[in-house]
Amino acid sequence: MRARSATLCGCAAILLWASLALLSRAAEGVPALQLTAVSFGVSGVLGLAWLAWRGALRELRQPGLAWVHGVGGLFGYHACYFAGLALAPAAAANLINYLWPLLIVLLSGALLGMRLGWRHWAGAALGLAGCGALLASGAAFPAGAWRGYAFAGGAAVIWALYSVLSRRLTGVPTGAVAGFCAATAVLAGLAQAAAGGFVAMSPGAWTAAVAMGVGPVGAAFALWDVGMKRGDPRLLGTLAFATPVLSTLLLAAGGEAVLDARTAVAAGLVAAGGVLAARG
Repeated sequence: MRARSATLCGCAAILLWASLALLSRAAEGVPALQLTAVSFGVSGVLGLAWLAWRGALRELRQPGLAWVHGVGGLFGYHACYFAGLALAPAAAANLINYLWPLLIVLLSGALLGMRLGWRHWAGAALGLAGCGALLASGAAFPAGAWRGYAFAGGAAVIWALYSVLSRRLTGVPTGAVAGFCAATAVLAGLAQAAAGGFVAMSPGAWTAAVAMGVGPVGAAFALWDVGMKRGDPRLLGTLAFATPVLSTLLLAAGGEAVLDARTAVAAGLVAAGGVLAARG
């Protein structure tokens, strides 16, 4: 696969992730770990069925390092992110979490030896400014919530490292992501059971969880794996700042949010950053 096609796969993952907030609203009331277990369970089952249909279940036979990387990235990110939301104000935790696109750009140079020109730096800065303009409103940082900030920061670091280090594991086929998703579902289910057990889910919540497992918590991870391994992580890191902007637009289309000048400014900054990074 050519680098441009692989980068487009990564862009498709970003588009799918933008639907996560709207689907999460439809599953409101379901504990975060339970929703993670169900949605990842759906993606894991579908992925394993796809591998079986292709006669490619052997792709799950990967070294321990690949499993630590895959499951550690998927489960570790979500566990830290949800802990951050639970222990700190949501707006502040979300703002800290969205440092991961910038970290991907920086780590592409530090760990992969990719050249970072001024357009990459400027594009990442514009994307960060746009993301901040959208998420910073109403973000409070009380001193007592430092543990939540630490978890949110940890989530950003974990996802950035998972994404960038995927390029060091190009020998691991994308099909193995199905196994990583299934393992993440098991770990999330065990964590939810330890935290207090499961709650009954409405038909609407089940529909949302299945949709998440098919799209933003399913196909998106496979597409991101392709993008990170064979595409341009510098460009994808910059474009990833569009996720909260696109998410807000989808929420507005679904009647869950109101568009304002702040959204327009954020969209403009992220778009400008993406154009600059692409030219780089």
